[in-house]
Amino acid sequence: MTDPRTGSRWILGDKFDQKYPHLESISALWHKKWKFPCERSLYPFHDGKYEDFAPVFDQLIEKDIHDGYSEEYTQEFLPMAESLVQKADNAPNEQEKIALYLRACAVYRIARFPYINSAVKRDAYAAQKTAYMKAAALFETPIQDLSIPHTAGLPHDEGQEIPLYIRTPASASPSHPCPAVILMCGLDGHRPDNTTRSDEFLARGWASIIVDIPGTADCPAARRDAKSPDRLWTSILDWMAAQEIYDMRKVMCWGLSAGGHNAVRAAHTHAKRLCGAVGQGAGTHHFFSRAWLERAKDHEYPWTALPALREKFGYESEEEFLEHAQRDFSLVELGVVDLPATRVLLVNGTLDGLMPVEDSLLMMEFGTPKEARLFTGMLHMGYPPANGCVYPWMEQVIRAAGV
Repeated sequence: MTDPRTGSRWILGDKFDQKYPHLESISALWHKKWKFPCERSLYPFHDGKYEDFAPVFDQLIEKDIHDGYSEEYTQEFLPMAESLVQKADNAPNEQEKIALYLRACAVYRIARFPYINSAVKRDAYAAQKTAYMKAAALFETPIQDLSIPHTAGLPHDEGQEIPLYIRTPASASPSHPCPAVILMCGLDGHRPDNTTRSDEFLARGWASIIVDIPGTADCPAARRDAKSPDRLWTSILDWMAAQEIYDMRKVMCWGLSAGGHNAVRAAHTHAKRLCGAVGQGAGTHHFFSRAWLERAKDHEYPWTALPALREKFGYESEEEFLEHAQRDFSLVELGVVDLPATRVLLVNGTLDGLMPVEDSLLMMEFGTPKEARLFTGMLHMGYPPANGCVYPWMEQVIRAAGV
């Protein structure tokens, strides 16, 4: 019940020792956790429609298929997603096509949850990307699907290319370079899941560089190496500088959930190349501890989180992950937080059961002073109100970087 570092009670309180009720069955997951956001097209059902999901979950419940990591779970979604793609292909106008392709993407997203751990889930993700790029090609300002050289990568241990989704204002040029945001995705949210954010950036005249984080999706970085993200950001920043259309004085990063860890790390390792970093729902130290993980696995993640986290960080077994993750990845244990940092905004909900809010508070005790916005009573990442504080902060940082 207590933080092993200070002996204080976890801010999560009694919920720390609870097994959250949605973990009981697929019916519980649907009725106690997911039906409400699905009805409102909220994360992780953004871009989707309730009518696309309700019949699939009815079938999952009838067949008692509860394991989201299983191929059987994923296969139940595929006919619906494929039918939506077919409707989109035959839709009479661009706006209908976009809406239907994005609805298909939402179904593929839930199909490949919670982690891409099989050929069936890899195929679902590939189909999601294909549908997404059909939609993105029709946007007024399209998204480019590019692979850039991983020039800073280890030649024998990491992939040679970094897949990125890039959206750049049409006005950007060498004579008028634009600010840019490197959006670092999460454990289950990947490149095709961020249309709204890229819309928000574009409306402000900023480019978006969307990238999967190490250990997920198509990221080439070594998952077991805590320094592999550093090489990843170096390759991306070097490539951006060479394009001459990005204002390299005004480059920020925003890390989401597991990506928050990467953003906070990058704020220190690449302090001179970033004007700011947002770590939203960031796990920095406590998150990697056995004391936290043994309970957090049964909190708000849709299924137990350990199988996904074990694979993401490259451990052979869950026991090895529990025993060594903090030593291997904690920003405190590794001394990263003692380095000078760019401006950092830490955002989370006080009742985050996956990435403890203590990890945001802890960052205040080290190195360069940080900024934070915490949302009382909110869960992971401070949803739903959290994004409302991020954009104004980013605007202020971008303005200050140009002075």
